[in-house]
This record gives sequence, C-alpha cells and structure tokens, in this order.
Amino acid sequence: MIQKRAIVGRSQSECQAPTVRSSAYLNALTLEIEKKLQHYFGEEDAISVADDGYSGLICFYSVLADYFVCMPQNGKSILDLIVQLWSLSFASNIFALLFHKWMFEVQLDNPEVSLRYSAALLQGAANVFWIDIQTNAMRFLRLFQYLLDEVALDSERLKKIPQQAQRDMFLLLSRLIFFYNSADKLESFLKQFPDFPNAFLIGSVADIFVIELADQLQKLKVEPVLLHYLSQIKVLQGLELRMTTSTRLKTCLYSFTSPCGPMYPTRAVRHAAWDALNFLFPVGRYPRHVISLFFRLLYPWYSDSILAGNC
Repeated sequence: MIQKRAIVGRSQSECQAPTVRSSAYLNALTLEIEKKLQHYFGEEDAISVADDGYSGLICFYSVLADYFVCMPQNGKSILDLIVQLWSLSFASNIFALLFHKWMFEVQLDNPEVSLRYSAALLQGAANVFWIDIQTNAMRFLRLFQYLLDEVALDSERLKKIPQQAQRDMFLLLSRLIFFYNSADKLESFLKQFPDFPNAFLIGSVADIFVIELADQLQKLKVEPVLLHYLSQIKVLQGLELRMTTSTRLKTCLYSFTSPCGPMYPTRAVRHAAWDALNFLFPVGRYPRHVISLFFRLLYPWYSDSILAGNC
C-alpha cells in the first residue's frame, strides 16, 4: 500500500535510540497520570492554556506523535488497525492525534493513499478541535499549533498533501485561529493561502477567511468561547473585503445583538457583539442602535429589560 517511507527533516538529536528517549517518555507519561489522579481527587478542575502550551506539560498524543516519527516501524501495526477501522467515527480522531506529524515526515508514493490519509487527518482534527470548543478547553492546542506553524506556514511540508487537502486545511484553520489565540499570525497565514478555483466568485483570501469565520460564529453555542471570538475579531479591521463579504460579517455580528431568536444571546454576548460591530463598522453606528431599540420595543416582553438597561 505504501511503496516507500523515508524519514526526512529530522535531526539526530530528535530521533535518538529508544533507550535514550524512554526516560523522557516515561517522565512525561508519569506527569500526565499524576495530573489525571489529581483531577479525580478534586485538586484540578480545568485545563488551562499553559498546560497544553509548548512550555507546559506534555500530552500523551504529542509524545506518541513524536515517537512514531522517529520510530515509524513501531506505529505500523496501529496504523494498519486504524485503516481497517476507517468506517468508525473515532478512527480518524486517533489517526489525527497519533500520526499528524508522521504524515508530513514520510514520503507517500501512492497518491490514493496520500489523499485518504489527508482526508482522515483533517476530519479527525476537525472533530477533536470541536471537542475543545464545546468544552471550552485547549487539550488539542499542540495539534493546532503544529498544523498552523509547521504545515500551513511551511510551504515545503504543505506540498506533501494534495491541493484539495491544502485548501481544506486552510479553511479548517481559518475557523479556529482565533480560538487558539493565534490572531497575531493572521497576516502570515493569509499570505500562505492556496489558490481556490472559485476565488473569482468568492473574492480574495481575506474574503474566504472572513466567510469561514462568520460561519463558525453562527455555530458557537458556548458563551465563553463566543465571547473569546468576539474579542479577537477586531483584528479584522483594515482587511479589504468585497461588499457581499462585509455585509455577511455585519449581519452575523448584528444577529448577536438582539435578545430574541434565533441566537438568544446573553447580555454579555450582546454587548461584545455591539462592541465588535461598532469597531469594525463605525459608519452607521447610531442609526443601528436606534433601529434595534425600535424593533425591540415592538416586543412587550422585552420592555422591562430595555428600561432596566439590560439590553
């Protein structure tokens, strides 16, 4: 199935003999086990950004991902099992976590295999990232950082997956770059965007990015996550967008300013949405507030909230 697997781009210090690395792996795994035990004893209730950052504790999947790059033959049996279980929902998740680095450090000579693995990687990554969003955690921050820093921003690694997979990866990262606190890399990220065949209909890479971001905002139901996105979205100021894209973003933000459906946002979300809307689109700020107040007065059950200053 795979004609050739050659490890590239790895220094000798990264791929030492297992006997040398085993101590580091055991220490990392011991820390993780200790962390889980502390959680059960109520000593730790949440996972912070620092825990999963580059300078924080090492995650199980990150340790194994490095190991399978240095010792690919030891991961072959697991990879074969995953291939046999493609139809199961969790198979792509496991593949993305354990083999996301392996995908870009080996040479896959079979285009069909490369396409299949790329699709599994992106599907699995999307699944685990959504788990982070739904739980307001950053357990898979390392996976995101690798895909962004080491793949999307590295043209040589990016070329190792098919063009369609490249486009899908950038769309996926576009939806998550604010969540994982990487807005400072937005300019570099947009410069690396691959060509899209329908770009003449959609617009520039900035338009594609904003469209994905607006769609992501509409799906968010966790208040802290939504507030985080709205606080980060102000970095979009200055982007040159088509009128249709600008209107789409404006409509998306405006939908969070009303206490009624379909979003039913909380007061904190409404205020954050107003702040973002007024910052990105200062023209028409006061007419928007007047129109919003007028329409809400049409609904008697919101009158008390308006008079009390809660809306």
